Amino acid sequence: MELVARTDDPDMFATETQSDLFGAEPTPTYHPDPDKVRARLHKILAEARGAQKLPWEPTRLSLYCTIFPQMTNWLPEDEGAQLRFEFETEIARLEAA
Repeated sequence: MELVARTDDPDMFATETQSDLFGAEPTPTYHPDPDKVRARLHKILAEARGAQKLPWEPTRLSLYCTIFPQMTNWLPEDEGAQLRFEFETEIARLEAA
């Protein structure tokens, strides 16, 4: 018995592409307001400066240690670097307390 491949069968594993009938939608971009970012960063920093011990539970501390440096990227480079330095200094002080 000889097996012969049929050439009129569609390829089951071929990937189909469908053209976009309406054109590609532009990917929305988000640009936060630097003044709002700055205000939020200064609020977090003020909370740390006013504390004698870590004022946040571990999950909040972890969140702030992650997002604070990321948020500074929306500010001018020198300002962001200064805020990161001040935040890291306060965290080190509070962890040593």
